[in-house]
Amino acid sequence: MAHGLDMEIQFLPGVGPKRAELLRKELAVETVGDLLRLYPFRYIDKSSIVRICDARPDMAYLQIRAKVTRAELYGSGEAVSEGAAVKFNTIRRMSVWVSDGTGDMEMVFFKGIKWMHEKLKPGTEFIFFGKPTAFNGRMNMVHPEVDAAPTSAGPAVSGPPMGAACMTGVYPSTERLKNAGVTGKVMNKMMEAALERGLQYTEESLPEYIMKQCGLVPLHFALRNIHFPKDMISLEKSKYRLKFEELFYLQLSLLKQKYVRSRSDQGIMMPKVGEAFNLCYNALPFPLTGAQKRVITEIRNDMKSGHQMNRLLQGDVGSGKTMVAVLTALIAIGNGFQACIMAPTEVLAQQHYKNIQKFLAPTGVRSALLTGSSKTSERREIHAGLEDGSIGIIVGTHALIEDNVIFRNLGLAIIDEQHRFGVEQRSRLWRKASCGAPPHVLVMTATPIPRTLAMTLYGDLDVSVIDELPPGRKPVQTIHATEGKRPAMYRFMKDEIAKGRQIFIVYPLINETEKLDYQSLEAGAEEIMQKFPFPDYKTAVVHGKQLNDVKKFNMDAFAEGRADILVATSVIEVGVDVPNASVMIIESAERFGLSQLHQLRGRVGRGSEKSYCILMTGHKMSKESRHRIELMCATENGFELAEEDMKMRGPGDLEGTQQSGLPISLNIASLAKDGLILNAARDCADAVLKEDPTLTSDRNQMLRKELRKEKYQVKDYSKIS
Repeated sequence: MAHGLDMEIQFLPGVGPKRAELLRKELAVETVGDLLRLYPFRYIDKSSIVRICDARPDMAYLQIRAKVTRAELYGSGEAVSEGAAVKFNTIRRMSVWVSDGTGDMEMVFFKGIKWMHEKLKPGTEFIFFGKPTAFNGRMNMVHPEVDAAPTSAGPAVSGPPMGAACMTGVYPSTERLKNAGVTGKVMNKMMEAALERGLQYTEESLPEYIMKQCGLVPLHFALRNIHFPKDMISLEKSKYRLKFEELFYLQLSLLKQKYVRSRSDQGIMMPKVGEAFNLCYNALPFPLTGAQKRVITEIRNDMKSGHQMNRLLQGDVGSGKTMVAVLTALIAIGNGFQACIMAPTEVLAQQHYKNIQKFLAPTGVRSALLTGSSKTSERREIHAGLEDGSIGIIVGTHALIEDNVIFRNLGLAIIDEQHRFGVEQRSRLWRKASCGAPPHVLVMTATPIPRTLAMTLYGDLDVSVIDELPPGRKPVQTIHATEGKRPAMYRFMKDEIAKGRQIFIVYPLINETEKLDYQSLEAGAEEIMQKFPFPDYKTAVVHGKQLNDVKKFNMDAFAEGRADILVATSVIEVGVDVPNASVMIIESAERFGLSQLHQLRGRVGRGSEKSYCILMTGHKMSKESRHRIELMCATENGFELAEEDMKMRGPGDLEGTQQSGLPISLNIASLAKDGLILNAARDCADAVLKEDPTLTSDRNQMLRKELRKEKYQVKDYSKIS
């Protein structure tokens, strides 16, 4: 049997094999160490006793001290008379009446009746703790916690019970745990036992110099007071210490990769911009924004530094990332290297290729498109052009990482929406470098990521942000409408089409297999075709169940202006650029997340005309859905929306980040709420590594040991070679 923190929880008093198995399945808690790191998510104040006459049903929880005056047992609706022989298997409910001299209250029990009946005898005094409710004009508590009243002298209605902590932790739970009798009280008892057994084996995990610099309490103090706080100050200090520790080690693991790489990785030297860059730059139909210029300067500095560039480029929908990608690719060309631009879908690859060709026209640089549906003859020609170096820029999908794609001298890899590519897929692309050094890497995303999440998901990449829109882009007016406004919306659509504009209508598709979603899309498309009949109006329909050829035909019809209306599922979220589309209608908008709504809205407003986004919802909406819709109508700033989305949904749930997830699981820190602690932890980790990049000094021995633990073996998201 293991001892200390590795001891299985079944050996703790009051747990046993059955409960241990349930805790393993429901909360992933197997050892004493796991249990100690299961933290309360809120606390109940048990420091005061409330008089019954002051109790109100709107109070969250309260504690009363009262004497039992009478108890009644009920079978199926009938009260069981006093003195009768009681068959407890027929009893459904027990009501216990208590009084504290200021009023009476009813305590109601549906479980554990026999035990409570023997315990709660008239004339005995107890502390009752629970949620007060009103029923038939009377105050009651259902299944309160019951503790013996302390026998200390003094008034019965003031002060905490002797020996009680002022606050009690409330732990994560599930229905199965509650049904198996693992109540809050049981969890607290288990935690007491875990602290008694495990705390003596708990070693400090942060060096003393860091604790002093950052004002952190010792780990022993933090673990005791996070579970059983002595007072509010002790609780706050403990929370800060434990959150700091989690975020510090997370940042240390990511930044260490970055430090080691920046010292050891030889990158390709690209000292000049070259003629192609200047020809393209001078022919641009509009000037670059200040943000685009700043980002290109950052990229230039990376590419001529002698180290491999690993940079994340974040830019809201329509901020001009493609332009930056083209100019970056032309820097590689100007230094005698090839560049590839990899997109997650054929639609997006085709879109990039079309846009890039316009920019490349004045430069004479040869480009090509390689996707899964490229014809054999095209493939042969492209493969030859890549091998002999005559193709300078290749745009493509996963087809680029096939073994038979060989580059003459790949110097730059640009990856769009990187979370859609697996680690193994990206590593195969790096291995195509044929000049002895890995290619420079630029990762692009249109999903605005809150700064705290970017520092965690991409902590080992340098981050650039394009935070201003190009001139000429007009804001999109966002309107919330319910079913009653549908006739007015149809009239508005006809007016827009009469002006020569086009319209998107998007339906939610939460799951590819959900029949109801497809049925509502089909019913919606049918209604549109009735209200907007052919030949005066042309409607195209696109969804995931169509064959690729059909999907492409319908998408092209809309993109090329042959269709006025495109009815689609959210497949159009990424990569459809139709400057003539001025209206985006999102059906059942309450079913989309904020980030997704924002991505969809970004499909319009790409031309110079006034554009609109109409969010159609039902009348009944949850509080969260209503808040999302209001935020969408209030702001177009994707980063503001992403911050809000993370606060509402939690970081692991954000659109575009589910696949990559967080590098390690956080038990107590929250990226949504603990941004200040994250900054402090990152600054501290940065300072440690500046002084000792490989953590070899004696005073950092503890840090080195902690980082060897399996949970910190974070995959390097930026470079796998």
